[in-house]
Amino acid sequence: MCSVKCMFIFFNTLFLASGVALITIGVLQYSTYTQIGTFAGGGLSKIAIVLIAVGVTIALISLLGHVGAFVNNSSMVTCFICLLIVIILLEVFTGAAFYIFRSRTALLQMNSGINSKAQEVISEYSPGNRHAINRVQEKFSCCGADSYEDWSESVGWENHDAVPDSCCVVKTEGCGQDKSLAHKKGCTWAIKLFLLKNLVWVGAVCIALGVAELFGVLVGVCLCLDIKGKNYENFS
Repeated sequence: MCSVKCMFIFFNTLFLASGVALITIGVLQYSTYTQIGTFAGGGLSKIAIVLIAVGVTIALISLLGHVGAFVNNSSMVTCFICLLIVIILLEVFTGAAFYIFRSRTALLQMNSGINSKAQEVISEYSPGNRHAINRVQEKFSCCGADSYEDWSESVGWENHDAVPDSCCVVKTEGCGQDKSLAHKKGCTWAIKLFLLKNLVWVGAVCIALGVAELFGVLVGVCLCLDIKGKNYENFS
């Protein structure tokens, strides 16, 4: 029983670590997704919130498994197994949703939405969005929506012979007065690349967690049977 319990605790520790990792990533990425939402449309910050929620759920379920293993409580381990199976099913449905989303029509709609939203916020350059726009341009080393030339047509940006200092390759006070010092690529391209990389990363994490969770269910079942067998021997 000790070997099965040790395997279960080892798996569960990795499971707990993955939950803590997701929480950390979600917290660190929240501000980035919020700022990107200024360009790509509202709701992207929810991705970070989902990561945090999933991380918290995984951590709580893992703690339940740890307690059940340490106190040799088969009911708690059974509950852990059932919750893990539910999570696996949810991941399957999520994977199916991602597969549907990656269809050509959905990607074209997303691409069009990001393009139109980016052009809109650059054109308006409203006081409420300026900080987020500048942070995105600095973070992704980009300028404007499609290119730095977008600032020459912006209604909110009055100096059409210059660009914001956040566009500069090396940011200094007033560097935006010289357009040759600005990044040439637009922010929509940089944002799409970032989102695509994150989509691939999320898919890889889901696959890795799914495999680990299946193994966890098998080890959990073995531990549950061992606990029940041990309790039966003690009762006899």
